[in-house]
Amino acid sequence: MDENAVLGPVDPQLGNFPAASILKVVADKPIGEIDDQTLIMADLSRKAIKQVQRFVRTLLEDIVPSQKIKPENVDRIIDKLTTGQITHDCPIAVEEATELGLPITAGLPQSIYHLMDLYPQPQGGRPSVQYIPMPYEPRPALPEPQTQPAMR
Repeated sequence: MDENAVLGPVDPQLGNFPAASILKVVADKPIGEIDDQTLIMADLSRKAIKQVQRFVRTLLEDIVPSQKIKPENVDRIIDKLTTGQITHDCPIAVEEATELGLPITAGLPQSIYHLMDLYPQPQGGRPSVQYIPMPYEPRPALPEPQTQPAMR
C-alpha cells in the first residue's frame, strides 16, 4: 500500500444510518418507545453486519498462497472494521492498519506508479460513492393538464 494511502471501515449502512447505530437505539431505548420501522431496520442491521463479517472473515482467513493474518487477530480486525467503531470519515493510515494486525507493506514498486500514470484520473467530477437517501423523498406531483373550454 502506498505510504499515503488510507483504508476505511466496511460496516454496513442502511440509507442514512450506520447499521451499528440503529442497533444501539434498539439496545438503549425501551421497546415500547421504538417504532416498527426502526425495529425492522434493526433486524436488517443485524443481518447486514453478519453478512459483512462473514465476507471479511473469508478475506482475512485466506491462506492462498500462504496465511497472511495471524488467526488470533482475525476476530479483533473484523470487530474493528464492521461494527461502527470507526466512522467513514476517519481514515485508517498505514501505521494504524499495521497495529490492527493487517499485513501492510508501505511503498509500491515504481512499475505500479508507471502503470498508474497510463490511466490518469479526471479531476473533480462525481463522487465515487453514490448516496441514496432512505426513505426515499416523495417526488413532487406533476401539474394536472388544464383542458381548454370547447369553442362554440
